[in-house]
Amino acid sequence: MTPTIAPRVRILVLLLLAATGLLFAGAGPASAHAALTGSDPQQGVVVDKAPSQVSLTFSEKVAMSDDSLRVLDPKGKRVDNGKPTDVSGTTYAVQLHSGLPDGTYTVTYQVVSEDSHPVAGAYTFSVGAPSKTTVSATVQTAGGGIVGWLYGFGRYVSYAGFIVMVGGAAFVLACWQRGSGVRALQRLVVSGWLALTSATLLLLLLRGSYTGTGKVGDVFDLSLLGDVLQTKTGASLVSRLLLLAAAALFIAVLFGAYDKREGQEKRDLTFGLAIGGTVVAAGLAASWAMAEHASVGLQTAISMPVDVLHLLAVAAWLGGLTALLVTLYRADTPIERAAVRRFSRLAFSSVLTLVATGTYQSWRQLGSWSAFTDTTYGQLLLVKIGLVTLLVGIAWISRRWTARLADTVPEEASEEAAEPAQEREKEHVGTGGATGGDSQRAAQLARQQAAVDTARQKRRRDADPERFGLRRSVLAEASVAVVLLAITTVLTQTEPGRTEEEAKAATSSSSSSSSSDTSSGALTLDMPFDTGGEDGKGLVRIDLDPARVGANEMHVYVERPNGSGFDVPEVKVSFTLESKDIGPLPVAPDHITTGHWSASGIQLPMAGDWKIAVTVRTSDIDQTTVSKNAQIG
Repeated sequence: MTPTIAPRVRILVLLLLAATGLLFAGAGPASAHAALTGSDPQQGVVVDKAPSQVSLTFSEKVAMSDDSLRVLDPKGKRVDNGKPTDVSGTTYAVQLHSGLPDGTYTVTYQVVSEDSHPVAGAYTFSVGAPSKTTVSATVQTAGGGIVGWLYGFGRYVSYAGFIVMVGGAAFVLACWQRGSGVRALQRLVVSGWLALTSATLLLLLLRGSYTGTGKVGDVFDLSLLGDVLQTKTGASLVSRLLLLAAAALFIAVLFGAYDKREGQEKRDLTFGLAIGGTVVAAGLAASWAMAEHASVGLQTAISMPVDVLHLLAVAAWLGGLTALLVTLYRADTPIERAAVRRFSRLAFSSVLTLVATGTYQSWRQLGSWSAFTDTTYGQLLLVKIGLVTLLVGIAWISRRWTARLADTVPEEASEEAAEPAQEREKEHVGTGGATGGDSQRAAQLARQQAAVDTARQKRRRDADPERFGLRRSVLAEASVAVVLLAITTVLTQTEPGRTEEEAKAATSSSSSSSSSDTSSGALTLDMPFDTGGEDGKGLVRIDLDPARVGANEMHVYVERPNGSGFDVPEVKVSFTLESKDIGPLPVAPDHITTGHWSASGIQLPMAGDWKIAVTVRTSDIDQTTVSKNAQIG
């Protein structure tokens, strides 16, 4: 007796959906793809005279509105003219009001990077001397919240819809032309079209709020939608909708007139559909390439066609795999061995294409071997490579089952399908002109007979060990593909490793320059820590300026052993002057960006040898306190 696998399929699908949901829920706001690499005045600096403007330099071009760059005084009032200007391609400036008084000023920015992702941040500088401020220099939640989650979900659904629609259609044309008349495959491809169309409309509506306020109520703001339509991302989404209209016509022909053609007429139509379908599919893939990672950075003239080819290969492999899975489990007509072998060759070619294009993309986005382990993008890419390797391994098992697959099932199945039809015809003749209760009874018997026939066909189909083994291995492939697609979607929202490392280098250089320009009273303390838990080691750095009696500004940086930013759950600082029995004076700094906290207006009442203690918590139960003494003048 062959064990049933349907309950396992349902459980596995539910688990995969749950894992995908958790992955998106834990992803948080989209990482910035354009990083702030410099500013004037610099972060934390104290200048003698109020500047006439504030300028920010990013790692790539960004899009700005009148409210993208704001400068706030200690009371939270804007002191800029609200009209940022492009100074030199990647540097943007806003003019300040004249005659600004002394105190601490907060600079906030919210822009859109050239590859369509929102970027937000804040920092402070002081004029004359630091002062108390009512403004919290915390990072705005650009791309986060409910709108951010919905946008990420829409991206996932759009990728999935594209893969299923394009891959399913390619499976029918290239591998199993008889599948054009199979209802299960028709429903699969149409579902892919509906998913991609719905997700594209959702992304278009969410885009304005996603890159701006982040408020759900702004989703239907027509003015925001109008602004979106003037952007590169808006143009790509609209072009995708227009191409989907052409795709709808392609699908109607493929599952309508195509199935009814025979001979030379069908071969001619196959050629026409293949050419037209490839053009439409390439156009849809280009709608991603023209607005995301491939459109910025190095060698865009090469990277965009490569990205299109990469997406088409993914669709041919994973979409065809989904179509094969549906055929093996849901199709009334069993698939022939020749069709499975054709798909096996198509999948193998797709994998070779993915390896070539993926290698180029990895080099372009990472730039160095260290970025694999030192950046979030590189770590996610390693996970993706591992999943692809696992997928190829399972595909190799599927190829072995394919080689052993026999072509007897389709003939047996067709005979089995004919027998119930003959029996139903006899029953119909026997009932003659039965009406009323007799006709209802006949209909009930027909439904029961159909259920019995379906169960008999399923048992005989499952009794074929080769076909049963192929179905199990294809199901395993599809399961891995679901998780792989989720990782890929998160990768598209993550800052490329090359950009992250360049931003770190620029920030480090800027910090060094800032330290050399500040007064000699500025203080820097480095304190290694180990909370004892998993991932509990690192370094905490305290920058205190001007490290004198009165108001001080403090920046806290927490780094991993490899030097990358470490976002721990909690950082607390205290100051104690034990010789005068003062303190501890607690300070809870505000989170600024990854691994960076800041606090201003820290009042130190007396000079002396102060103990500066930092409490770092890396989990709910793992924390430690490290300290150093420093002379406050």
